[in-house]
Amino acid sequence: MVLVNGTFKTSYENWLTLSPALVNAGYCVFSFDYGDMETAPIPDSAAQLRDFVNAVLGATGAKKVDIVGHSQGGMMPRYYVKFLGGATKVDDLVGIVPSNHGTTNPLALAAGATVCPSCVDQTAGSAFLAKLNSDPETPVGPDYTVITTRDDEVVVPYTSAFLDGPASYLTNVLLQDRCPLDTTEHDQAPKSPLVEQWVLNALNRKGPADPAFAPRCVSAG
Repeated sequence: MVLVNGTFKTSYENWLTLSPALVNAGYCVFSFDYGDMETAPIPDSAAQLRDFVNAVLGATGAKKVDIVGHSQGGMMPRYYVKFLGGATKVDDLVGIVPSNHGTTNPLALAAGATVCPSCVDQTAGSAFLAKLNSDPETPVGPDYTVITTRDDEVVVPYTSAFLDGPASYLTNVLLQDRCPLDTTEHDQAPKSPLVEQWVLNALNRKGPADPAFAPRCVSAG
């Protein structure tokens, strides 16, 4: 299991809640910091992920890893899967509020113009995203689960997190479809007990998360 944190986050901060929960569920968990606080061009960070996954596979003897990522960390592994050989090495890819189609939040471009190339890459309509989301968005190999919230204030609109692909290996989850009163926001999402339930549902079964799964409605707030 490899955890991939989001932009401007440390792996420790990002996974303070979910990592112990995954360990308690029986998973061997690895995480790493990448890309100058995740600000480097995303293809460069994806190459770091490739090298880290290879190291994990070498150390454990496993044939594949599961990847759970937050924000950029939920989207960036798709570049590894699609262009850097990850399709044969990733079993489940679970994205928590991932920036799959970027954001229209103007603060993303403002930051990117100064200190954050990855913010430019994550701006809706970027050349990077056009390449990443060219057909097929979800290459055969992993099972894909996307978990997002209507209250995402960073990845705007929240629907930009969703992916296109066959239901046999892709499930898009909107938290409020099952728990209408949930108020989880972008940064809260990795610490949300509701998100944790969906992550474990995706990891504990063959295929992506079960679209019919009925979680216990609890909020991160």
